[in-house]
Amino acid sequence: MKLSILFAALLSSLVSAQLSGTVGPSTTTAHKAATKVCNILSYGGVASKTTDNGPAIASAWAACASGGEVYIPAGDYGLSTFVTLTGGTAVSINLDGVIYRTGSTASGNMIFIEHTTDFEFYSSTSAGAIQGYGYTFHAAGTYGPRILRLYEVVNFSVHDIALVDSPAFHFTMDTCSNGEVYNMIIRGGNEGGLDGIDIWGTNIWVHDVEVTNKDECVTVKSPASYMLIESIYCNWSGGSAIGSLGADTDIHHITYNHVYTQNSNQMMLIKSNGGSGSVYSCQFNNFMGHSNAYTLDIDGYWSSETTAAGNGVLFHDLSFSHWHGTCANGGTRAPIQALCPSGAPCYNIDIEAFYIWTEAGSEVLYKCENAYGAGGCVKTATASSYTAWAITTKTVTSVPVASYSATTMAADLTAGFALTASIAIPTVPSSFYPGLAPLSAKLG
Repeated sequence: MKLSILFAALLSSLVSAQLSGTVGPSTTTAHKAATKVCNILSYGGVASKTTDNGPAIASAWAACASGGEVYIPAGDYGLSTFVTLTGGTAVSINLDGVIYRTGSTASGNMIFIEHTTDFEFYSSTSAGAIQGYGYTFHAAGTYGPRILRLYEVVNFSVHDIALVDSPAFHFTMDTCSNGEVYNMIIRGGNEGGLDGIDIWGTNIWVHDVEVTNKDECVTVKSPASYMLIESIYCNWSGGSAIGSLGADTDIHHITYNHVYTQNSNQMMLIKSNGGSGSVYSCQFNNFMGHSNAYTLDIDGYWSSETTAAGNGVLFHDLSFSHWHGTCANGGTRAPIQALCPSGAPCYNIDIEAFYIWTEAGSEVLYKCENAYGAGGCVKTATASSYTAWAITTKTVTSVPVASYSATTMAADLTAGFALTASIAIPTVPSSFYPGLAPLSAKLG
């Protein structure tokens, strides 16, 4: 037992080292609230679903931007004038109420925060939420605004809130650094284009997040470095990914750890088509899943992306360890698929302790092309030069039940959410990966 505890502690410290420094706000929640509280009800806000509270939120932000807390109390608040909150330091938004999108604005971001330092967006009760009512667009076959976007925000956290039914992407972190995101639930409609979390920047820790949609779960885009993404629950989603990638890709030192995925497009997809640059020094550990279409998928010829100029993005020094569970049909969609560009063969692709079996049929395929490393169907390199080679497949006819057997989550959905009806606001959950407690206690 003592050895197990020591090993767990060592593993934790090694994974955490993927970050390059501290994350989160520079000052505490209490410090911000003690400096000043700007209650939107004191700036013209009204607790009403039909009242536009955009101007009140903007005014409260202006009053507290130099230090303090913007407070949105429990209650329902309409938002038809979207808000761009610029600048500010040592400032927080405490959303204890629910914001509802109103009006007909068909683009932009409901809440856009930019050029801000030492920032926190949270709910002190874990009951705060933003309802995007995306179904009013999706039922007509269109998309609309995004819910939440952060741009060039430094030393920040977002936690203990729900984002629901965005007309487009739910949460984007664009060129941000030193951030922490946790204790969140995101629920969107069952179609592509409704991304859960998209991130690019550096030194960001995302943990204890649940996503439902049919596109990106938690996805890293270029440029990105030193990110730790763990205890993620892709609950009827598109699945997590890196990409899509094009010219001058620069992604490195990314760790995904403890990711549970069910009824999704994939457990992990690294996607490009042409392009240049590289993805390297990344780890993908402790993945568990059920009923997913694809599992481990490196696709350098991803057909959903327009071909970019260049010989291909180079993937190297990527490790995949301790994957357990089942795929929907491993005979038609290979649970290991490593298709690297012929102009940039990948190397040091290491796959170990990979135990995925099929729910339909009696065999699984591994499919590889231009991939060097160890495990699965990748080739062992005999020299330091890596030449292109054609697709090869490997057939696996059995995997020990004890190796691939994996538990399920009690909250596993049995269907995605319709595009023609409102999605109910869920409670922020208390579990995001089988057997693991959240790394930070839920508020409230």
